[in-house]
Amino acid sequence: MISIRGLTKVFPAKPNNIMAVDNLDLEINKGEIFGVIGYSGAGKSTFIRLLNRLEDPTSGQITIDEHDITSMPKQQLRRSRQEIGMIFQHFNLLWSRTVRENIAFPLEIAGVPKRKRLERVDELIELVGLSGREDAYPAQLSGGQKQRVGIARALANNPKVLLCDEATSALDPDTTDSILRLLVDINEKLGLTIILITHEMHVIRKICHRVAVMEAGKIAEQGEVLDVFLHPQQPVTKRFVEQVMGDKDQEDSLKILMENYQKGKVLRLHFLGETTNQAVISQVSKQFDVAVNILQGKVTQTQKGAYGTLFIHIDGEEAEIEKAIDYMESTSVEVEVDIDVK
Repeated sequence: MISIRGLTKVFPAKPNNIMAVDNLDLEINKGEIFGVIGYSGAGKSTFIRLLNRLEDPTSGQITIDEHDITSMPKQQLRRSRQEIGMIFQHFNLLWSRTVRENIAFPLEIAGVPKRKRLERVDELIELVGLSGREDAYPAQLSGGQKQRVGIARALANNPKVLLCDEATSALDPDTTDSILRLLVDINEKLGLTIILITHEMHVIRKICHRVAVMEAGKIAEQGEVLDVFLHPQQPVTKRFVEQVMGDKDQEDSLKILMENYQKGKVLRLHFLGETTNQAVISQVSKQFDVAVNILQGKVTQTQKGAYGTLFIHIDGEEAEIEKAIDYMESTSVEVEVDIDVK
């Protein structure tokens, strides 16, 4: 669906030019929700603006649905942009226009006849859950409602791709969840490819199928969201995963607990998918001559299933402990024995 090769963006500056996007390669599949995460200055917002040529690349190629948009003349680019919707962190609504008029605006620009415009706007108002608010002005709407208007407007021309630039960063947690559920619903109903730019790992965790981690204009790491959660490779990725799975107070208490156990082993168990619902610890206690103490744990959901971590202390004869560990690993639970809590 989207193929990116050698994408580079350099901004002229003194004394040194700024390399915002550095020779980036990426493949995004049709119909997936693809997340791009990075800290401030990583180049992610520049990257998303390159995808619809709001910024022109210094070099490289972007192919969307087999069309090379980097070499398109301006007239053809204007038509292609109708197939790329975009929503923004701060909504970018027209404050003098009602909800209905804001959603209709891109259809007016595209020259869609009035009757068809009205029909399409009504469809979109229902899709994004704004029925009854058609004649309200942006100043009369909540943050979540404003973003729903922005989403409806971005969908007006039936785009193939929806770009989301920090679309939930200005929203409270409950409103963020409702907008993320709406994006998943749109993705499933319309088969729309969604590219979501964020600095919040819990947003990636909740709705994305795959993720790319950006740092200093490059892709530091990419893969299935669940794989990245389970096996983060780069320091920047590990910091993002800790946003969701980490808890400094819990780490401190765990460290104190671990210091109290001089015998046996302290294990970190990684549960994936269906294994999060299995009574693994109960079975270990029944089948092996070991004592098991649960120290702490956490379970979180991703698009591909549940992922959990559990810290336990297991005591007994060395041979029995090894048998218990072998059994846990046979149930698809990953076991870390020599763990490090900083």
